[in-house]
Amino acid sequence: MKILMVCLGNICRSPLAEGIMRHLVQQQKLGWEIASAGTGNWHIGNAPDHRSISAAKKSGYDISTQRAQQFNDAMFAKYDLILVMDKNNLRDVQSLAKTEEQRKKVKLFLDNDEVTDPYWDNALFEPVCKQVEERCKEIIKQLS
Repeated sequence: MKILMVCLGNICRSPLAEGIMRHLVQQQKLGWEIASAGTGNWHIGNAPDHRSISAAKKSGYDISTQRAQQFNDAMFAKYDLILVMDKNNLRDVQSLAKTEEQRKKVKLFLDNDEVTDPYWDNALFEPVCKQVEERCKEIIKQLS
């Protein structure tokens, strides 16, 4: 299984999802490939936001070595499942899909809800981290 997590800038939500999911997948020896990307290009090559790194560390995850990349249409072929953090990301990624098969790979990370973008509110990073962690555990149960 190859899963791509996607948010806007690939520095807050999707790096949390990538790092947490990768850690949990490795713990369970599932052999899945996990990555993340952003729909925007502002942070390509940058580490996650220091607040995401801190929130992840408090929960026992190290995401400090991850680097931001921008989503591109080649990722449809590389990944089995593309999980996006909000409806804007969903729209943006699906707009790049060239086939119905590609469109079907793209789903909201929280099924029918959005992961709040914590970028503008420091107090949201830890709750978002916990929410992402719980959802990653659910996804693993659903897919394994």
